[in-house]
Amino acid sequence: MESPTSAAARPDFYDFLDRMRRPAAADLFRSIKSFLVSFSFHEPNAEEDGSKVQAFLTEMESAIRDHPLWANATNQEIDYALEGLEKYIMTKLFDHTFGASAEDAMTDMEISEKIGLLQQFVKPHHLDIPKVLQNEASWLLAVKELQKINSFKAPREKLICIMSCCQVINNLLLNISMSNDRTLSGADEFLPILIYITIKANPPQLHSNLKFVQLFRRETKLISEVEYYLTNLISAKMFIVDVNAGSLSMEESEFQKHMESARLATQMSAASPSSSQGLPTSAKAHEEEADLTGSRFPFMDSETESLSPGEVKRLHHMYRQVVTRYTLLSKALRKLSIDEDQLLNSVDDS
Repeated sequence: MESPTSAAARPDFYDFLDRMRRPAAADLFRSIKSFLVSFSFHEPNAEEDGSKVQAFLTEMESAIRDHPLWANATNQEIDYALEGLEKYIMTKLFDHTFGASAEDAMTDMEISEKIGLLQQFVKPHHLDIPKVLQNEASWLLAVKELQKINSFKAPREKLICIMSCCQVINNLLLNISMSNDRTLSGADEFLPILIYITIKANPPQLHSNLKFVQLFRRETKLISEVEYYLTNLISAKMFIVDVNAGSLSMEESEFQKHMESARLATQMSAASPSSSQGLPTSAKAHEEEADLTGSRFPFMDSETESLSPGEVKRLHHMYRQVVTRYTLLSKALRKLSIDEDQLLNSVDDS
């Protein structure tokens, strides 16, 4: 299965950067730099920015096909160049184009909070997933693939995370079908499992990631199997946004009871700093990490004046945790991608 970090997944990028360093590429590079600079003159607007990127990629495809550096190139080589171009410009424009609006940030938070509640009580049978299709080992692998999505900046690489997750599920269904002489029923079996995997994973910034891929992945690449898997994950997201008692095969009173219990458990877990006293260091670290995941924001609706000294101290403690973990994560991600960063900068400086 292709990984976004595998050599097979990105030969196009390194070849593209190598050609961009050559003097003969000066005209193309000027066009690319001019396009990137143009984004600094206006406020982010996802839909408009998506249209601009798609139009630029189409324009550059013609320029690359006619360029001496790609004389006699095959269609695959041209495609590799366009893949490299897409990754280059979207990595440079990432901060401007990914989750840039307050509305997107709010939607991401609301979805993550809801998933955090659903995680506490939703089981496979609530989604009508039969036991024969349940496989915790495969599901865990699918969860891990989906959780990688924020480790990458390029639309293609984010999409590969989605594809990898969905292919794990699809392979599971195929294996079960063959071993049990069972006829598959397509989305009727695939989608409920994907919904469950999405709840288990609670992938970061799910809304923004899906929107980013939809708007900035080359339109000619969002077809066939890719389109099917992406559409299913969008459907899974919408299921979670609109989830109710009926969609989980529950009585309304039971659903509300579960949701209220989950909210209460979340608030109690986040608001009890003394609960970790006396725990072994590893257990305490795990509990602190749980406070910072699942989108628990115990003071989000509080007025500053109403906070007690103890709550202010707790809020400050949580802030330090967030900053510390963010710093460590940023360092780790920078270390993983330092080779690509150096390549990107070397092109800019050439």
